[in-house]
Amino acid sequence: MKPLIPPLTALLLSSTPLTLAKHIMIPNTSFASQSDFDTDWNYLYPWGSDHNGAARMAQSQATLSTDGVLTLTASRADNEPPASHGGQQIEIRYLSGAVHAKEHFNVAAGGGYDFSGEFRAPVARGTWPAFWLTAVEGWPPEVDMAEWKGSGKISFNTFNTSSEVRAVDVEYPSPDAWHSILCEVRDENGVDVSVKFSMDGQVVDTQFGKGFVGKPMYLIINLQMEGSSGSPGPDSDTLYQARNVEVWSYNPE
Repeated sequence: MKPLIPPLTALLLSSTPLTLAKHIMIPNTSFASQSDFDTDWNYLYPWGSDHNGAARMAQSQATLSTDGVLTLTASRADNEPPASHGGQQIEIRYLSGAVHAKEHFNVAAGGGYDFSGEFRAPVARGTWPAFWLTAVEGWPPEVDMAEWKGSGKISFNTFNTSSEVRAVDVEYPSPDAWHSILCEVRDENGVDVSVKFSMDGQVVDTQFGKGFVGKPMYLIINLQMEGSSGSPGPDSDTLYQARNVEVWSYNPE
């Protein structure tokens, strides 16, 4: 005869934890080969080659290695036409690399995502690598899951408006070493999201995005130059590397 299980215990045993990953959207093998890359990623920014700095993105500046590493290389360039951003002309002084995920990421009510990866990022003046989310339509939302702006530190930021920003800068030890980043984005109340940032297994900060639920976002990895990271940037090639980048969805099915 089977022992009786109290009703509350039975309910707890049968309930699925909210943190149980529903399905993987981008596996950590997406940089293992060109065919793996092509399944989940595109080159450049979602909107093209230019953004808000002195580097123009080119497919040639993003390469894959046999050990599953994506390398973005910024090289000095001459005679490039200027970029235009926010009504301003920006001198292009580099060619660099960017990739963006083919999927859009839309936090559903009761859901969310985990974004993670390992990165080796430059922190010298004029170097501006990032691992970030930004709105597909309009702006915000934006979540800078890891951003390095030429100060020797790493930044974790959430934009609710251009002036309502939560930004946390912390020391970035051993820039030549690999560091792990985890960003856990979750629905809070059907409208807003919480954004928990961790580096090397330690929680750094928890921030909140107002009205982010239901708004699709792009996922971008790029190496911009100068701009918010200062100038002049380096004359020699600058490398930004990523591996084991992975995205899990917790959205209800």
